[in-house]
Formats: sequence, structure tokens, C-alpha cells
Amino acid sequence: MSALLLLAVTVLGYALVSQRLALSPLTAPMVFTGVGLLAGAAGLVHLDLEGEVVTVLVEVTLTLVLFTDAIRIDLRALRRYVALPARLLGVGLPLTILAGTAVGALLLPGLGLVEAALLAAVLAPTDAALGQAVVSDPRLPVRIRQALNVESGLNDGIALPVVTVLLAVVVAEGAAGEAASGWWSLALSQVGFGVAAGLAAGLLGGWLLDRRAGTGAVQGVYRQLAALAVVAAAYAGATLVGGNGFIAAFTAGMAFGHVARAHCSDVQDFSEDEGELLTVTTFLVFGAVLVGPVLDEVTWRTAAYAVCSLTVVRLLPVLVALARSGTLLETRLFLGWFGPRGLASILFALLVVEETTGPAGQEIFEVACLTVLLSVVLHGLSASTWAGRLAARLSTHPAHALPERGHAPEMPTRRRLHP
Repeated sequence: MSALLLLAVTVLGYALVSQRLALSPLTAPMVFTGVGLLAGAAGLVHLDLEGEVVTVLVEVTLTLVLFTDAIRIDLRALRRYVALPARLLGVGLPLTILAGTAVGALLLPGLGLVEAALLAAVLAPTDAALGQAVVSDPRLPVRIRQALNVESGLNDGIALPVVTVLLAVVVAEGAAGEAASGWWSLALSQVGFGVAAGLAAGLLGGWLLDRRAGTGAVQGVYRQLAALAVVAAAYAGATLVGGNGFIAAFTAGMAFGHVARAHCSDVQDFSEDEGELLTVTTFLVFGAVLVGPVLDEVTWRTAAYAVCSLTVVRLLPVLVALARSGTLLETRLFLGWFGPRGLASILFALLVVEETTGPAGQEIFEVACLTVLLSVVLHGLSASTWAGRLAARLSTHPAHALPERGHAPEMPTRRRLHP
């Protein structure tokens, strides 16, 4: 009960000053993680990491975030403006996983090559919520904000199959005999059945909702609830047939957004409110339950990996991805730095702990948590200041001279700022 009271008081307190803090360096993840860390140190929160409460929180939050991330990105509207996010996703993301694998193999001798790759995949997704001052700062050109927004919206879903396959390999390596030899069939069924269930639920549910809502047969609140029913059906259906429910949720969001785009705005308003509550709850639990024990186990190797993950592992792939793009070097560095690790990495790391046994899984979890903690602080503090400086520099160049200053449509962010 003390955990629930702490959450309620923190949410209320932050809500009362949220508009003032909206574009300040003090972000919601920083506040809730900090409160959780203090509460955990004071012994006010008692949750078992492997308990049912944490498991349900992880599964529901990740499912809803993946679904809403998928539906909020209108790929059809981006066809003419896809250059920057396509480079970040198509080139930068794979190179980031490869770079993270190499650094992990070098710095963390306790991990094998597959475990190092799993850690890199867990930390590959970015979270624009940690740099909200960037993606919502009107001083910055739309293309820069859009590139980070689209990247963060899609890279968790793109990284998820990689995490799923690598996790299946790690689990199989810890098994014996016949079970270990069948990791590939497990991985294929997880991905294949997950995609199939997501497509079925998203296409059919979206088509039915679009058809019936077009005739005025669906009340407003049930239009929103119907979308939640779609993602629940995708997750449950995938689980029943042996697929991955999280892959199904992301696939369902992509399919739903394709066939029922006219209804995505209302769905986002409802699901993002629920998702935001689950997100801040996760950061509170992250601070109260996860961070404390991790800080007690920090070594120079884990700290070095966390720093590298936020710098060279991200920056170098982005610089390669944006080579010959015509953008300023500072723009490329800016896009490289603002790849904060947040909610998806926390949830992926918790999945690793749930599915694995032994020191490798625990080390992956500890390094991921430390990296996210550093990201929460460093990206939150630097977002507004660097965004303002870059905007001032870009304003001295003609709009037609730089690709990042060209026209592009605004896209909804994961957490929109309302007046």
C-alpha cells in the first residue's frame, strides 16, 4: 500500500507543476526515478523483482507502448521526408547493435558473444520521452524533431525480434541436450506467430472498427476501447499459438494504423494517457527496486560500458548513417547524442532477467539499468540547452541550404504537451 500511496502523491505533485517543468531540464523520468530511488533507500517500497506485480507491470506497459508507438507513425505521410529517419533506422540501428556487441565483448569478459549481442540489442532502442524538450521544442527544425520522433517510435519494435531471437539462443545455451539444439525453431515460432497474430488482429480489428465507425454505429468511448481490445487480442492470440505477444502488439499497431488511420488520433489520446501512467510507474519502480542493488554492484567495466553505450556506440553509427547527407556536423552529433535509453531498455532488461538464469543474465540487467540511469540524468539535463544552441546556429543558414531545415509534416510525439 505504501508503494501505491507514493505513486499517487508523486503523480499528483508532478501534475501540479508539469506545465512549468515541460520544457525544463527536469523531466518526468528524472523526477519519478529520483523519488523511487529515495523511497527505496528509505525502505518505503517493498516489491519483489520477480514478483507478479512487477511482471504484470512490465508486460502491460511494454505491450501498450509498442502498440501506441506503432500507430502514431504514419509512414504514408513520411514517404517524401523519410531520408533522415530511414538512415537512422536502416543503417544506424544495425551498426549500433554491432558496435555494442564489440564493446561488450571487449569490456565484459563474463559475457559470451551472444550475450554481448543481447545486451547491445536491449540498449539499442531510444526513448524520446527522456529528451522531450528536443522533440517538442519549436525552435528546432521539424525534420530534426521528426527524425528523432520516428526513430524512437519504430526502433523498439524493430529491435524486439532481435532481442527475442538472441534471448532464445541464450536460454537454449543454458539448457541441455535436445532443448538447446532447438533454439532456432523456438525463435522462428516466436517471431513468425507473433507477426501473424498481430497482422490478423490489427487488420481485422482495424477494418471492422473503421467500417462500423464510418456508419456512426460506434460510440466515442468504445472506439477507444476497441483499439485496446485489438492489442489485447493480438497479445493473447500470439501467446496461445506460441508466438511473442510483444511482437504481435507492435505488428498490430502497424496494421491498425494502416487500415484505420482516421481513428488513430482518438485512440492515441486514450491509450497514451494510460501508457503515460504506466510509464511513470515503471520509472518509479525502476528507481525504487532496480537502481539501488545495481549501484551496489557497479564496477569500472560496467560503468565504462554504460558510458560507451551512450557515446561512441551510438555516435559513431549515426555519423556513418548520416555521411553524405548534407547536414551540418553539429546536427549529426546532436542526433547521435539524443538517443536516450529509457522505457524499452528497462522492460527488455526485465524480460532477460525473467527468462534467464545465471550470472550472464544478471550482468546484462545490471549494465542496462546503469545505462538507463545515466541516460535519464544526462539527456534530461542537456536536451534544452543544446537544442537552443543548435537552433540558433541553424537559423543563420538559408532554409534551402540544409536538408535538416527543409519542410516536413509534424508527427505526434509519444507524450504530447498540452497547453
